[in-house]
Amino acid sequence: MFPKRYADFAQRLRVPAGFLLLIAFAWLSKPSIFSMEAGLPISLLGLMLRGWAAGHLAKNQKLATSGPFAYVRNPLYLGTLTTAAGLVVAAREVRLAVLFVAVFMLVYLPAIELEEQHLRAIFPGYADYAARIDRFLPVAKWALGERDAFSWALYRRNEEYKALGGFLIAAGWLAWKLR
Repeated sequence: MFPKRYADFAQRLRVPAGFLLLIAFAWLSKPSIFSMEAGLPISLLGLMLRGWAAGHLAKNQKLATSGPFAYVRNPLYLGTLTTAAGLVVAAREVRLAVLFVAVFMLVYLPAIELEEQHLRAIFPGYADYAARIDRFLPVAKWALGERDAFSWALYRRNEEYKALGGFLIAAGWLAWKLR
């Protein structure tokens, strides 16, 4: 979908784009109690999905097909998108929604394509898996016969606690802006 040269460039933009989103979020958010009550639970669902996925992901060692990977190919990105959507609802600012969608489309989608190319190269079973499981729309039709248990060690190794920390900072910022 994206030319490789652009996808490589976009991959390097992930961190700077994150800082841009953080600054825009801090500057533009105008939460209300209602928007926070509506948005923060959505964000928590996204964080739970990310955490669940991180506990099943042994990067570059084994094709992850258990836990949420049995239903969707990119549960970490889906969790990020859900968390961001909840924060946008909590922030109550349409311009943030537009910015978040633009960054996801222009930066994260090309990065996802590169990651999928990498997975195809190192895991022979990835093509079959990708043919059965959608990138973002959960389906319940994949079964490899193995059902790996959630691993707190993988959760920690994948540093998923950082996403929780970022969420807590964002939620705290919104609460502070309410004052």
